[in-house]
Amino acid sequence: MKLEHIGIAVKNLEASNELFRVLFDTPHYKVESVESEHVSTSFFKTGESKIELLEATDPNSPIAKFIDKKGEGVHHLAFEVVDIDFELKRLQAEGFQLIHETPKDGADNKRIAFLHPKSTNGVLIELCQEKG
Repeated sequence: MKLEHIGIAVKNLEASNELFRVLFDTPHYKVESVESEHVSTSFFKTGESKIELLEATDPNSPIAKFIDKKGEGVHHLAFEVVDIDFELKRLQAEGFQLIHETPKDGADNKRIAFLHPKSTNGVLIELCQEKG
């Protein structure tokens, strides 16, 4: 596994894109809507990893609920895996609680699944695999 990206929940994607453009001295390389998660995302490259900004497109989405409860900030850590189906089975057998038992389509041409923070010391973990 390698750190693929850090997901950051934001209230305003346009304003946050400008903030991170100035911070990193480079523009985002992609904006994408993920209808299944009710979010708009943008991505910044940071060396070997990425930063994903997530803005809710629905007031009942997980990102909107996260911001209501905790405010803007780090939402999840995403780790790239070679075989997401294998990893989900392996981690479930090791006692990790899965939010998604099967992968689904995510942003940036990835298959994704999340592990519940109750089983990962309070950190929401995303597993992702490049679609082949």
